[in-house]
Amino acid sequence: MRITGLRTLTAMHDWGRPIGDANGVFADGIVPVPLVLVDTDDGITGVGIGSHAEAETLFEALEGEDPRAVPALYDRMLRQVFKAGHTGVVSATIGALDTALWDIKAKSAGEPLWRLLGGRDRTVPAYASGLDIDLKDDQLVALYQEYADRGLRAAKLKGGIDVDLDRHRLTLVEQVLTDAAHGVRPSLMLDANEFWTRKQAVRHVAELERTLDLTWVEEPVRRWDAEGLAVVQRGIRASVASGENLAGLEQYRPLLSAGALDVVQTAAVHGVTHFLRVAALAHAHDLPVSPIGSTPLGLLHAATAVPNHLVSELQDLTPPTGLSVDVTVEDGAFVLGDTPGVGIHVDVERVAASRQLRTVTPDGPHVRPEGAGRRLHTAAGPRSAPPSAPHPDEERT
Repeated sequence: MRITGLRTLTAMHDWGRPIGDANGVFADGIVPVPLVLVDTDDGITGVGIGSHAEAETLFEALEGEDPRAVPALYDRMLRQVFKAGHTGVVSATIGALDTALWDIKAKSAGEPLWRLLGGRDRTVPAYASGLDIDLKDDQLVALYQEYADRGLRAAKLKGGIDVDLDRHRLTLVEQVLTDAAHGVRPSLMLDANEFWTRKQAVRHVAELERTLDLTWVEEPVRRWDAEGLAVVQRGIRASVASGENLAGLEQYRPLLSAGALDVVQTAAVHGVTHFLRVAALAHAHDLPVSPIGSTPLGLLHAATAVPNHLVSELQDLTPPTGLSVDVTVEDGAFVLGDTPGVGIHVDVERVAASRQLRTVTPDGPHVRPEGAGRRLHTAAGPRSAPPSAPHPDEERT
């Protein structure tokens, strides 16, 4: 079997509500989802979600190769772009291609990826994550009731701007999940998306912890600030989680050496091989690993095969337009199916038609506000944002 072709296309994901974080909001909830399709001479096509940046350059490392040699081809792609760097959206392209190769490998074996990787149990524990910073109280309650109805008993809210508002919103969601679990206290997490300085993080979280028990605080400071993450980790009761925006083991090592993380995260757009390697590195430090992403199928399969998976992020309950996925959500967990491969089917015609949903404005959660980390006082609430804008060429929000 040999790799013969590459196709790129962009689906659209209509969340049906505003989505965003402390950095900004997509008001209409419509975002692009870049896809790669890798073709082979055996007629098997692999599907990956991530980015298109430098896709043709990276494909030069794959064309004519046997797609089943996935880890070796992953390293070959890293070498292909080592001068320009393989971080950011380029890493997301490598991740998309890597996931497509794993999809091919499992399809050629006639097995779902979770079984090919050695997973024993097809269920993957989940937590709810609504990208919800712009929702009003009634919208927030209704959204997390949907998650609760699927058995989820853990939730991560976006916040970091207004401590009193964060407390109010976390308390609302805590009540929803507690009622659904007949009084059992849920796990609550807060995601600041790198919005704070070290001192802001400690003060903000310490104030919340006067009345709330937070399981973890996510990305309290900049992703590369090993010392700062360690300062926050020592200054609060909650665990510190980070790593979704890191693209290589070399970026994780300083954080782990500094004892800066309690929960090691990886993003779905960076691919299956990246996740497996990060999970092994985290396991060597006795730390759990937790995947994030809006359609994280590849990482869910991989999570079944590592000893230190903690829980995976569940964002939307429906896939992007034109995609169908072989996974359900039951009793608070993803349940992977038996479809060979990763379990993503692409309806190319529906994907093409969905592009009419696209709107273009310059703002959103992918743009860091000019005043982030430079505020004397908390604001009155989430900053206002213009109508929604597409992400840069990747899925992560």
